[in-house]
Amino acid sequence: MAYYRPPGPAPDPIIVRDLTRQQDEMRRLVRLQPLPHEPRLIAGCDSSFPTPETVLSVFVVLRFPTLEVVEKVYHTSPVTLPYIPGLLAFREAPNLLRAYEKLQHQPDVIMVDGHGIAHPRRMGIAAHLGVLLDVPTFGVAKQKLTGNYQEPSLAKGSRSPLTDKSGELLGEVIRSKDKVNPLFVSPGHRCDQATATRLTLACLRGYKLPEPTRLADYWAEEFKKEL
Repeated sequence: MAYYRPPGPAPDPIIVRDLTRQQDEMRRLVRLQPLPHEPRLIAGCDSSFPTPETVLSVFVVLRFPTLEVVEKVYHTSPVTLPYIPGLLAFREAPNLLRAYEKLQHQPDVIMVDGHGIAHPRRMGIAAHLGVLLDVPTFGVAKQKLTGNYQEPSLAKGSRSPLTDKSGELLGEVIRSKDKVNPLFVSPGHRCDQATATRLTLACLRGYKLPEPTRLADYWAEEFKKEL
């Protein structure tokens, strides 16, 4: 996700406490499991902030495995919550849901630009969105949020586990292109790690980012021009 991090006072501790409690409740709803069938449609989604007061969210739906673009939509809304570390989903998910409602083609799985369970409370934006929609989701992030890993080798397709202090698997660190910084891939909801890794690798087309999130990011920039 393209995050806007405004300077300002510390967030209201009452809001932080309430949203953290909501995350803990949502975490109990997360299910990690293989997809029931090979996806026919895969979506990518991303959010950005054209202005400090506005959030723009994009969904791009592609056929799988050809990755032909089927549909792209966006929605904009006023920002209703300041940036709070670890609680980004509450800032972006409401607008993502509104964008999702515009889709004419329902994807079998959603690749989210952000983290799934690779989050301090196991509720990154991909897990959050998956629970709200009750659809399969997984996250592909460009930076680590939590966990430990050994750097994978420099060749495309190399990967290593991302684990917490107790050794629990949070995700995989994947080199998506030779000699570029790796991606952090983790399941969100109704998806497992093996599926998330396999689909990420299957969606690479020579860029660092897999096509669903790369195109969501691209179209976010294009849609900004219409505002």
